[in-house]
Amino acid sequence: MKCILFFCLLLTLAGNSLTAQSATGVQQFWSRLEKLCGKSYEGTITAGGREGDGFTGQKLVMQVLDCKTGVIKIPFYVGENKSRTWILTHQQEKLTLKHDHRHQDGSPDSITMYGGTASNTGAAGMQVFPADQQTCSLIPYACGNVWWMTIEDKTFTYNLRRIGSDRVFTVSFNLEKPVTFNHKPWGWTD
Repeated sequence: MKCILFFCLLLTLAGNSLTAQSATGVQQFWSRLEKLCGKSYEGTITAGGREGDGFTGQKLVMQVLDCKTGVIKIPFYVGENKSRTWILTHQQEKLTLKHDHRHQDGSPDSITMYGGTASNTGAAGMQVFPADQQTCSLIPYACGNVWWMTIEDKTFTYNLRRIGSDRVFTVSFNLEKPVTFNHKPWGWTD
């Protein structure tokens, strides 16, 4: 009887181990991101900040505000500017990142919903989004953009690299210190 119980325990452990190992990078990344739902984090520019860029010297906050099946919305506040929301969509084992920009009255900006789709399932700690055709058509100079997000136990980063230029931008958020933040982005409806 002890041998049978021991054998059942081994099978259970092996099954759990295989399940954890068989999760793709996108599934693991998504799971990590979902754990942040309902929380806000203050960030700092760690690369690419410069005087007059609209970001340097401003309070930067990401707010994982809305998590639905297949969609996570993360407003990114820059000082008093509440115009930006990162929208991540999980479909067919790939993530898509779109940048939703709004005016103060909630109407869409003329430059909105640009971004890209990961070309593979990515890694548990990083997803990469090269500019898609919609972005190239909407913002020709951004056709060489590559965005990536990283998530580790202590840090989340949002990054931009414009291929063919020296343009790099990184904001790092400390996941160990959630902040109280009760604002909503422009145009937000519950």
